[in-house]
Amino acid sequence: MVPLALVVAVFLAYSVPPYLTLDPARSRVPAPGGFAAHYWFLVAHIAFGTIAIVGVILQVWPWLRRTHPVVHRRVGRVYVFAGAIPSAVLAATIGAVSPFGPVVAALDVVAALLWLGFTVAGWRAVRQRRFADHRKWMIRSFAMCMNTLMSRALSPLGFLLVMPRGGDKDTMILSAATVSGALSILTLLLLSQWWLDRKPKTPASAR
Repeated sequence: MVPLALVVAVFLAYSVPPYLTLDPARSRVPAPGGFAAHYWFLVAHIAFGTIAIVGVILQVWPWLRRTHPVVHRRVGRVYVFAGAIPSAVLAATIGAVSPFGPVVAALDVVAALLWLGFTVAGWRAVRQRRFADHRKWMIRSFAMCMNTLMSRALSPLGFLLVMPRGGDKDTMILSAATVSGALSILTLLLLSQWWLDRKPKTPASAR
């Protein structure tokens, strides 16, 4: 949990400050033409996304789940309704008009819809007291919540993969963004499924 929390803290410390001033000139995402409210949608997505990523870190913390189940449930509601759902809806909206090309736009929308779908499925499962299903869906929701962080972490790999092809700077940036976006989604889906399918260690007492 400590390394995960540190990575998330560094990611937030890098990503959030430019948007605290509410100055569109400091945005790291160029505004597409014909969408005047793009910046404000982006700021709202980042605000809700920050709530989501902090909330989901608390949700996957085993100690908190075991010792404070009431807190776990309350934080879970915050994660779902004040974090994941609004952030995913906004991500799909701004992702559809991504300035980084149609492929990146499609990847952003797919990632947002997966995040939204996994979160809603997890919420429905817990409301129906299907706790095993709830755990599975929320692990997948956690994975997709990390998509932006993972895609940024994979950006250097994306550049390494596209550099041998050459081309102008803008083309390389778009290609690297496409590669890192696709790798991020695939990596997170595979890791979450591996986590769910892995065999738990047998306790020493049982052995």
